[in-house]
Amino acid sequence: MSLTNAQYDAIMRRYEARQIQNRHTTAQRLKEAYSRSPRLKELEDAIASTAVSRAKLMLDGDEEALPRLKGELATLMEEKARLLAELGYPADYFEPPYTCSDCKDTGYIGAEKCHCFKQAAIDLVYTQSNLKGILAEENFDTFSFDYYSREADPAMGGRSPYQAAADAVAQCKTFIQEFDSSFHNLLIYGDTGVGKTFLSNCVARELLDSGHSVIYFTAAQLFAVLEKTTFRRDKGGEQSGDYQNLFDCDLLIIDDLGTEFSNSFTTSQLFLCLNERLLRRKSTIISTNLNIPQLAELYSERTFSRVTSNYTMIKLIGSDIRILKKINGAANG
Repeated sequence: MSLTNAQYDAIMRRYEARQIQNRHTTAQRLKEAYSRSPRLKELEDAIASTAVSRAKLMLDGDEEALPRLKGELATLMEEKARLLAELGYPADYFEPPYTCSDCKDTGYIGAEKCHCFKQAAIDLVYTQSNLKGILAEENFDTFSFDYYSREADPAMGGRSPYQAAADAVAQCKTFIQEFDSSFHNLLIYGDTGVGKTFLSNCVARELLDSGHSVIYFTAAQLFAVLEKTTFRRDKGGEQSGDYQNLFDCDLLIIDDLGTEFSNSFTTSQLFLCLNERLLRRKSTIISTNLNIPQLAELYSERTFSRVTSNYTMIKLIGSDIRILKKINGAANG
């Protein structure tokens, strides 16, 4: 992620605060446990002393005493684990309660930024709190098939809206399961209100929870960023961090494609955006009310070719769920 110095410092202050809190929590746990069992303190000191002695012997090349110290250390560790269990504590009770165990709340794994740092950068730049609030309500746990009719639709070859939705959910879950091992993109299309955005949010929630970086834009928001960057570049300015983040994030969600004001600029910029992400093998999900012929007509042939060749097409059908919910709410009221 491209950050200003102030933004970078703001994120690092959060990590420093976590580390301070971790040290405080660990100190409180130690104090509590030692008060209940002074033997735990003796064991911790003995383990630390034995570990230091072992390290010195290794540096001095004295390998004869190493097995003895290794055995002593194992015995001390076993007694500590047994005593913690007797007191009702987990085996890792004295370990800091890291928010991210991968980087141990430092933001870095070696010299590389941790996945949690990358997502923190996106959260800061794009203020993802609105999306996260939505994801608390729109996820696979709350996805309901109750609004999809089981009646066969002749226009869909005899498939019902329920079958289409079940297939769509299965495809999205496969997309998530294979996200780190196989490169895929999704185009979710269908009439207004059939659950396209909801399904995109379900995928976003799962990938965010597994530590991936996700950026969500409506089509209008996306083209606003692209327009601002293009204007700045035309004036001799540099590309913004916002622009680069579009291509660096693990998953880009473009919602409601086709609702933006369409012109030659949006057509060319959409191609550049999608093509760049394909070249970088970064996944994209597009949702749209347009059908396939309309997509081909509205956007350039090369854009349409990129999408049809590199995206899994998922069609949702049925009634407008938002209207159904209002009708059900009125009936229940």
